[in-house]
Amino acid sequence: MIYIMRKLIESQFQNLFLFSPFIMAFGAALYFIFPTEPNISYPLIIAALSMAIIVFRKPNIILTGALLFIFGFFYAAGFTRLIDTPQLLHNLREKSITGIVTNIDFTDEKARIFIKTPDVVKKRNTLVRVSLDQNEKIPKIGDKISAVVTLFKPSGADAPNSFDYARWAYFNGITATGYMNNYTQLPGRSDDFSKINNLRNYIHNKTNSMLSDTLVLGYKNAVPEQDMFYWKASGVGHVWSISGFHMTLVGGWLFALFYLIFRIFSPITRRIPARYPAIISSWLGLLFYLFLSGIDVATIRAFLMTTLLFIAFISGRKAFSLRNVCIAFMAIFLINPHYIMQPGFQLSFSAIFGLVWFFGDNKYQNLSFLKKILRVVKAAAMTSIIATIFTAPFVASNFYSMPIYGLIGNLVLLPVFSFVIMPLVILGTILAIFGIMTPLVWSGDIYNFTIGFAKKISDLPYSQIQIPPISNIALFFIILGFLCLMFIINYNKVRYNILLFCFFITVGITIITTTPRPIFYSTSDHELIGFVNNKELEFNKSAASNHYFAFDSWKQMNFEKIGTKNKRRKCEKGVCIFKTPNWTLAYTQKYVPTAANVVEFCRNPKIDFILSYFDIESKKCNHKILRNGFVIYKSGKIIHTPTNRWWNIQH
Repeated sequence: MIYIMRKLIESQFQNLFLFSPFIMAFGAALYFIFPTEPNISYPLIIAALSMAIIVFRKPNIILTGALLFIFGFFYAAGFTRLIDTPQLLHNLREKSITGIVTNIDFTDEKARIFIKTPDVVKKRNTLVRVSLDQNEKIPKIGDKISAVVTLFKPSGADAPNSFDYARWAYFNGITATGYMNNYTQLPGRSDDFSKINNLRNYIHNKTNSMLSDTLVLGYKNAVPEQDMFYWKASGVGHVWSISGFHMTLVGGWLFALFYLIFRIFSPITRRIPARYPAIISSWLGLLFYLFLSGIDVATIRAFLMTTLLFIAFISGRKAFSLRNVCIAFMAIFLINPHYIMQPGFQLSFSAIFGLVWFFGDNKYQNLSFLKKILRVVKAAAMTSIIATIFTAPFVASNFYSMPIYGLIGNLVLLPVFSFVIMPLVILGTILAIFGIMTPLVWSGDIYNFTIGFAKKISDLPYSQIQIPPISNIALFFIILGFLCLMFIINYNKVRYNILLFCFFITVGITIITTTPRPIFYSTSDHELIGFVNNKELEFNKSAASNHYFAFDSWKQMNFEKIGTKNKRRKCEKGVCIFKTPNWTLAYTQKYVPTAANVVEFCRNPKIDFILSYFDIESKKCNHKILRNGFVIYKSGKIIHTPTNRWWNIQH
């Protein structure tokens, strides 16, 4: 058995390159999910040494894998320290600031303004994002303004394995988020900021179209929330995130346009085939589209893949290969290792890996017209099925649900987007600059028709099924299973790839199904808590502006629908007692109930845990006092959410 395993591992050396980006990503992911900040010095030097040994010493396959893992871990740690986004010490209310508008993000309900200001963190320029009331006039990029704002420190993960908003904000350079009470424009302007952002803002004002905002300018939140629910339930929510689907369409149209143009100029095509300058011109057009759409991670992936595709066409090499996808993966990882923790990256790459693996060996066949039609239909169906299967683990882990009728939605709705809505929106956006709005009006009418079909799909029974929370270790085994399926080279005529795939997937699913759900939740500042009573979550308050995501995150983890009214549990005399068969917790939020009861809570042997919005110190019962964010399980097991990571602390 040992001999067979050794031979199997040795036989994978030629496919080591395909495993390499994932091994690095696993190392980086371990850093990002670490419970505490690792105490390491000079992480980038360690990462560089690891890579140097791989390149110059060429160790055996096992040592190479270990060094790649070490590289990923320390590269992520070093990159995190280089970002150095200033941290807000505490929330600021009715704070007067002066700054410059650097960017604007348009949503369905209001605009979100990005302001660069020195007035939030002492001696540091910071970027804050504030929501502007819908009735307020929106400033222009580059305007100097004086504003009164309420700012919140980005909150960390609200539960284990949930979305860490503080980490996301840190890697996007955002120190605080909140809302703007009012503002006044100051004399003078700054032209130091991106011209492309000014262009995006100009096009937004000219088109005044949600479709142009999302499909051209990349404003993800411009789609109405209820509409987005229908699109996700019908399995086509991905069309609102500019990625490979959009790059393929735009690239194809640009290539066709430039190919026809260059065919006209015979002096050029006599020397070189018209497809070469057409490819180069199309690439430049896609580069412009990349910046115009906001440079999202999924768009970067699609652009890099298209670049490799164009290079393959020009050099006469195989265009679609897993090696090319791995090159794009590593390039984006090196640009920013935190991308691997973002849903856009995970969904985009999982889909493209699955599709290239499944369709990569297909060869051209001379078929009749009818068979070509059947082949197109089969390819469309299999594209949807494969993409759904490969993205399923990441959809479930990020959104706690899965669309059941995605195949129907993709087969019916994607052609409408591909051949009708997208062309009209692209053409309409261009013509709207000159005051011609007809194509955008037509695309809006077709959108209203298609959203009706998406609503019918979402209204079908079990259109979305809820998925239990997926732990990091379970997700690791599931990913490992898919990697074995795609990359393992079989040895001695045994289908080890299928055997390993089934084994690791089974391990992952077993971990998911046997992991219990929490019955008590608390944010890190203890302002918001949730307790499961009769299988339904109850909260100590019905709203908390600086913990907006916590309500939905906890509901999803408890298999409840988001967007529903938050059920509040009132505490008698400011004290909430939560009793279970295994433990009892006492919670106070206001100062007077805390001061009046904390001694009794310490003395009472029936009270197992003490939780308060205020910081309590007691030598006699420190073992009872809970601090930071955490969840409690039915058994009494407590798991804390990390609060001392690099993106949570001053440095």
